[in-house]
Amino acid sequence: MEANGLGSQGFPELKNDTFLRAAWGEDTDYTPVWCMRQAGRYLPEFRETRAAQDFFSTCRSPEACCELTLQPLRRFPLDAAIIFSDILVVPQALGMEVTMVPGKGPSFPEPLREERDLERLRDPATVASELGYVFQAITLTRQQLAGRVPLIGFAGAPWTLMTYMVEGGSSSTMAQAKRWLYQRPQASHKLLRILTDALVPYLVGQVAAGAQALQLFESHAGHLGPQLFNKFALPYICDVAKRVKARLQESGLAPVPMIIFAKDGHFALEELAQAGYEVVGLDWTVAPEKARERVGKTVTLQGNLDPCALYASEEEIGRLVQQMLNDFGPQRYIANLGHGLYPDMDPEHVGAFVDAVHRYSRLLRQN
Repeated sequence: MEANGLGSQGFPELKNDTFLRAAWGEDTDYTPVWCMRQAGRYLPEFRETRAAQDFFSTCRSPEACCELTLQPLRRFPLDAAIIFSDILVVPQALGMEVTMVPGKGPSFPEPLREERDLERLRDPATVASELGYVFQAITLTRQQLAGRVPLIGFAGAPWTLMTYMVEGGSSSTMAQAKRWLYQRPQASHKLLRILTDALVPYLVGQVAAGAQALQLFESHAGHLGPQLFNKFALPYICDVAKRVKARLQESGLAPVPMIIFAKDGHFALEELAQAGYEVVGLDWTVAPEKARERVGKTVTLQGNLDPCALYASEEEIGRLVQQMLNDFGPQRYIANLGHGLYPDMDPEHVGAFVDAVHRYSRLLRQN
């Protein structure tokens, strides 16, 4: 680090690297904690900032993204920030129209219906240049963070992005997307390759802009059984990690830890642990001790409190956190929820969760 307190990229020096150390598998004095969707509608200040703007306009404003990313850190002593954005900016950058319908979620007016629709997609090599606003948001946020905690960048994994592009929005069965896998396996692989080719420079661009870790969200893993997952999701998850790491090295950028979060992908834990990611995120349906047995000592685990546990009393939250920390063990572990925070959650209870992790994890290390 240079003497002026600025790091090698000209950013303020990092004061709390606990999250990064845990991600790399190094020992930490306490268990680091952050929450998926920590910048979210459960915060009144978030609703206030967001009220004036359409969702994707907010995503395109570096100042708004920076403000929303920092809000939870003003309230809670979280050990990491995650940039405010959305996984669907990638399909948008590929030329698909996406709108966010209040109360309903994302909507694609013209989803992919047949193989020839793939011709409508832009060249994946141009995607990173379309997403400069995300890179600007990351750089601005990294400066504003002033080295308090590391900043996480993220993207959706190819299969999860494909589901939205084919379904045209959220779906409880993913039947249209899965119909593609069974009826059009070649076209499916073609689409998944396009998405992978778009994601690699996008993730590398996030690191170049200042992201200190990356999380890949395979949110719809649970709709695939082991066979389909191993054929249409896992190869691309592996490819993203391998290519991002190679590209970072070629670009002279320092390596960053990568996290894979495959929700409801418990059937693929062993494979995910060997997919080239330093951290494997778990949802709340997985027993921590069993997960640890299955993945071995080579990766860090992240998770996995049921988000709905935050509806419990603060006392009960403390008890549940204690149990969770005992189950995961003190090292190679990052505390988180097993999914994102819900809009109707009480910020006080989020604070109780964060404090309980810090308090009990220090106690665990003393005993």
